[in-house]
Amino acid sequence: MLRAFLEVDRATMGPERLAAKLRGYARLHQYVPTPVRRTAEAVQEQWRRHYPLFPRLLFVLDATGPVGIDSRVRALHAADVDLAVALLLREVTVLAAPMTDLLQHGPAAAVWRPIRDPERRVGWMDPQTP
Repeated sequence: MLRAFLEVDRATMGPERLAAKLRGYARLHQYVPTPVRRTAEAVQEQWRRHYPLFPRLLFVLDATGPVGIDSRVRALHAADVDLAVALLLREVTVLAAPMTDLLQHGPAAAVWRPIRDPERRVGWMDPQTP
């Protein structure tokens, strides 16, 4: 079972373009295909046909220092002004972590910053993560 989507950001684009990726995930989260013909089958999001839950989104941030990491996390956090992204962030766990922390402490450590509450640090599988 797919547990997470992983985005590795090597700072090749600005923080705003990184945050725009959340809109793409929001579209995927809400995408309902148009039926080819009328059926009595309930319409549902396409991903629900294969997964019981939408996978978590993990952003691994690399190739920038602490100030760049903070800037990128703030940009991801600010993306919730978009209604679709705000809905995604309420329903799907979205986390970001610096590559240096992952290499030093391991991916299971509490180095992940929830995009909805970026001052916290959690493990990527923490069930209490928003």
